[in-house]
Amino acid sequence: MDDASQHPARGRVVLADDDVLLREGLASLCERVGYDVVGQAGDAVGLLELVAGHRPDLAIVDIRMPPDHSTEGLKAARTIRERHPDTGILVLSAFVEVEEALELLASGRKVGYLLKSRVTAVDEFIEALERVRRGGSVVDPSLVQELFSAQRRDDPLAQLSAREREVLALMAEGRSNAGIGRRLWVTEGTVEKHVRSILGKLHLTEDTDDHRRVLAVLTFLESR
Repeated sequence: MDDASQHPARGRVVLADDDVLLREGLASLCERVGYDVVGQAGDAVGLLELVAGHRPDLAIVDIRMPPDHSTEGLKAARTIRERHPDTGILVLSAFVEVEEALELLASGRKVGYLLKSRVTAVDEFIEALERVRRGGSVVDPSLVQELFSAQRRDDPLAQLSAREREVLALMAEGRSNAGIGRRLWVTEGTVEKHVRSILGKLHLTEDTDDHRRVLAVLTFLESR
């Protein structure tokens, strides 16, 4: 791997994981490819203090941390999203935790969810970090598979028109309806009609709009 001096500065990162070896390994990897690791924490409280103090570009967060090893990291990620919306969040999990992932991904931009096993593929991990830092979203393929395993006999996007596919691709970039309208030179109302049609054609049940949008995006990402 190249020395960090050969890379332009990619951004400032904080890391939170109670597994010290994994955390140090991630820190070393990030620094090697040009990120500035400005802090590390072993629990959610320490993570929130680091983010408040350093205002990093990215926070890499384990979903389960002390004291209970349940969803402390996820709760901290939600707090970061509320208090510091410009900080990108990449959540790492040892397991596919669908409900937790959906809740976080519903925020739509600068957010990612990866299984820890994915970290061993260094290029994929760095690509995921960069995508989140630039404002996009990253979804672990295992999560997509879990969500759609029951409804995969046919291509779920086959019924979409060319324009609806364009709209869905822009949704996958985390753009709002207004942002999609500006990109496609159409009104926000027209985009809303396309989004309703997309959700209907994908047979996404009536739930919250955020979750339906995320499921639609996951369908799109899986089909690529």
